[in-house]
Amino acid sequence: MRRQLLPALIMVLVFTVVTGGIYPLVVTGVSQVLFHDKANGSLVERDGQVVGSRLIGQPFTEPGYFHPRPSSAGDGYDGSQSLGSNLGPTNDKLLHGQQDDPSTPDVDESFEGIEQRVAAYRAENGLPAGTPVPVDAVTGSASGLDPHISVANARLQAPRVAAARGLPVERVQRLIDEHTDGRDLGFLGEPGVNVLELNLALDRL
Repeated sequence: MRRQLLPALIMVLVFTVVTGGIYPLVVTGVSQVLFHDKANGSLVERDGQVVGSRLIGQPFTEPGYFHPRPSSAGDGYDGSQSLGSNLGPTNDKLLHGQQDDPSTPDVDESFEGIEQRVAAYRAENGLPAGTPVPVDAVTGSASGLDPHISVANARLQAPRVAAARGLPVERVQRLIDEHTDGRDLGFLGEPGVNVLELNLALDRL
């Protein structure tokens, strides 16, 4: 019994030290040296103040800013409550929304579905009825924290942003192009526009 117990205890101690101490310290040290910005959250600063992270979206609602995709994380882009709607693509609630039940005044069951979001997006951006709306403009990501929108989404918002800021639409469109991230590794995913960085660039004009 002792012959088996002692080696087992030694192995537990060794692996605890290696995996619980040495390995995390080495990984932390390497990441701080080689990937300092990313390891610390890819924080974005303006005038010396942290205004957000390049990796986590945040709500923008004013007409002079580009708006992010919808978020189901808490009240929107809450990093401590990261989640999607968990509703399937044929779910009636997701497609058509849900009204609040007046019989339960203490609980708000209302839910804005894609149908309502499409109508609101067109109205907000002055788009004619029937204008195709990018899917990312009316659906949230799985995490609810996606900091990017599609290029198509950004271009449809450009006239509203330009009008609110008194800028030529062409200038705003060029800014979109300048802040479009390419595909990961050159072939994964789709190009996207980081909303926070684009809006900060607008403020710098």
